[in-house]
Amino acid sequence: MANIRDIRRRIRSATNIQQITRAMKFVSAARLRRAQERVIAARPYARQMLTVLSSLATRVPEHSHPLLAVRGDDKIELVVISADKGLCGAYNTNIIRNALEFLGEHRGKQVELNILGKRARDFFRRRPYAVRSEAINVLHQVSFADAAAIARDLINHFVKGEVDQIWLVYNEFKSVVRQKIVVEPLLPIQRLHEPDQANKLEYLYDEPPAKIFADLLPKHVEAQIFRALLEAAASEHGARMAAMEAATNNASEMIDGLTLYANKVRQAGITKELIEVVSGAASAK
Repeated sequence: MANIRDIRRRIRSATNIQQITRAMKFVSAARLRRAQERVIAARPYARQMLTVLSSLATRVPEHSHPLLAVRGDDKIELVVISADKGLCGAYNTNIIRNALEFLGEHRGKQVELNILGKRARDFFRRRPYAVRSEAINVLHQVSFADAAAIARDLINHFVKGEVDQIWLVYNEFKSVVRQKIVVEPLLPIQRLHEPDQANKLEYLYDEPPAKIFADLLPKHVEAQIFRALLEAAASEHGARMAAMEAATNNASEMIDGLTLYANKVRQAGITKELIEVVSGAASAK
């Protein structure tokens, strides 16, 4: 039977861990609220721009703008957005698993990685995958300036013809306890497939389509990157909040179990001492 001192030491350790996980839960909850507000505000603009530009892209030739050019899928770049820290459940594991599935599905193609996040960077750095670019601390405080810089790098890489397609993999925020892995194409700009001619919208251009695309398409890529970063940041805080809540509850259960066990050990010790006293008194008669 364990020593009562060892059991109490384990109870103190579990209590200290519980205090840490509870504090991390409250911090993530506070950050999640702000991140969720930013995601909700960014979604309508990004989605509507995607719908409009995809509709416009069906009305013009592919050579109207370099970001509309379809060049096959021989050279692909996958942008992997992960967290910089752990203790957030299966958040990073799911991202890495889906990135590996994408690499497996495109085996035989020339696929390079653009990694945003320390966890994915550390994982792929230890494995023989081609990494073109990497950055950390992107999700710590998501800003449009950072998203625009990432978008410009991707646009230049695509326009130069160094890559045929660019894809994103990230966590989309659904709720505190639910995140959805999204693997979606970024470049070239996707065109609507077989639009309904009866409901097809007609646009009147005040400027030539080439000038409109030159202004809008880069902004569209920036908006999509910014939205993906916001989704990933909100998902990280939600996943960490849920993970820390579960860890806090597990610590409580462990403390209760150890306390009950300590009481049993202490009671057994007292019973043993009483038996020894009674036995000694009986033998002395």
